[in-house]
Amino acid sequence: MDLRDLRYFETIAELQHLGRASAKLHRTQPALTGCVRRLEQDCGAALLEKSGRGIRLTEAGRVLLKWAQRIRFDAEDARQELAAIGQGLTGHVRLGIVPTAAQYLLPSVARQLLKEAPEVTLRTSVGLIETLKPQLRSGEIDLMVGTESALDDGFISQVVAEDAIVVAASAKHELLRGSPTLKDLVPYRWALQPPGAPTRDWLDHAFDRKRLPRPRVQVESTMLLMLPALIEQTGLLSFISRHHLHSRTGRTLLKEIPIKEATMHRRLVLTRRAKGYLSPAARRLVDLFAAAATSP
Repeated sequence: MDLRDLRYFETIAELQHLGRASAKLHRTQPALTGCVRRLEQDCGAALLEKSGRGIRLTEAGRVLLKWAQRIRFDAEDARQELAAIGQGLTGHVRLGIVPTAAQYLLPSVARQLLKEAPEVTLRTSVGLIETLKPQLRSGEIDLMVGTESALDDGFISQVVAEDAIVVAASAKHELLRGSPTLKDLVPYRWALQPPGAPTRDWLDHAFDRKRLPRPRVQVESTMLLMLPALIEQTGLLSFISRHHLHSRTGRTLLKEIPIKEATMHRRLVLTRRAKGYLSPAARRLVDLFAAAATSP
């Protein structure tokens, strides 16, 4: 099999449309059709089938995609490892990281890495875990720091931090004057992530378990960390990491409303391909995150 054909096949499989793959790869559709036919001839099975206006992988296509990615990873790893010989602690690290970890773990870890290795370059992709996982699978990032979640075989994870998601509100909110229960939150409105986000689903189910109406959402955002001033000034409740309640400027916009039934405990983990090559710089970054997990 030709490595270029396999790379083109990956893009076709990702986009599930020959026209879009043609535009992305700057190759004609007949050229891509020829690529698929050559692979099908080598495999002895159909790799694609029509699905509405697009195409989808057959069972044989899904198997080939898995091996095509593995072959590409191995080729890229070999190139990086050979290039790293004799260079010491240098190189380029691609890190995917969730917002909480980016704000509270990454600064000290990156500072130490760049202190030890001034020539290292670091590219960070900050996003939610469901955005980062496909990037890790496809090899767009080398490491992912995110919330614990299921991944395919071939990946390994290690815990780098403990976290708690809590109900938060303006420091002057009336609920902070008493000892509220989950039921006391029902009349209030919220700023929350959309349904499907792990923290939102967990909170909804917390109300379900007590047979209470789910939170009434007035502001919905995928990036609540950008909205503390809005939450403070509107009087809305929110559900965010306890880390974000400690302002580095000295001014605390939001405070926790302590309710045991509405406190979600989670772990932040660093995930990578189990057998993938890591440059010396990437390995050092892993070590620094591991050290952060054990520091007081």
